[in-house]
Amino acid sequence: MNTRPPGPNGRELRPARTNVTRQKLFEASMELIGERGAAGVTMDEIAAAAGVSKGTVYYNFGSKADLIAQLLRHGVDILKARLVSAGSSAGEAAPGGSPGQDPLLAMEAMIGQAMDFMAEYPSFARLWVSENWRIPSEWQDTFAVLRAELLDIIGAAIGRVAAVYPVDESIARGSLETAIFGACFVVGLDRQTYHPDRTRDQSVAAIMTIMRGYVRQ
Repeated sequence: MNTRPPGPNGRELRPARTNVTRQKLFEASMELIGERGAAGVTMDEIAAAAGVSKGTVYYNFGSKADLIAQLLRHGVDILKARLVSAGSSAGEAAPGGSPGQDPLLAMEAMIGQAMDFMAEYPSFARLWVSENWRIPSEWQDTFAVLRAELLDIIGAAIGRVAAVYPVDESIARGSLETAIFGACFVVGLDRQTYHPDRTRDQSVAAIMTIMRGYVRQ
């Protein structure tokens, strides 16, 4: 069960009325934020761009800070669903292992989904990178909750690799999860912003070198 992160005022956010409304607001806000940044966008502009009444937006969120916090949750939920789906459906039997999924191939599929998400929602990735490490940030508590959820998914995938392959135990878990997590955002954004000539597979392969360095051959 998802736990909604607290809003900037410390209260639990009210969900939007439907997933359709949330998705409209998410896409509209990401487009506007990509053009002018979070500070330069108003609630009224987001409502108009999404084709949603101002009353609906104010009723569900109360303030722009709460709206963005809830939309951060929505974006992370999209990403989490894609990561979990990729991690559970990719791969063949691991060499020398029991029949089933190769966890390295599953990790590769998950990273591929992360690259696809960054390509589809580059403004979300920019908002995440620009605000997540800015202190103080209006959404610091929100980021802490969402970051932990994403790191848990990555950590579980790494654990499955370690259960099948010999790994370098000197590499600190936690730091490894963070390295993969950060690489997905930075490599994905770098590709979108500076190197659109780079392919998805090239980006995935670069990030997978972190995992392959963890596995002892």
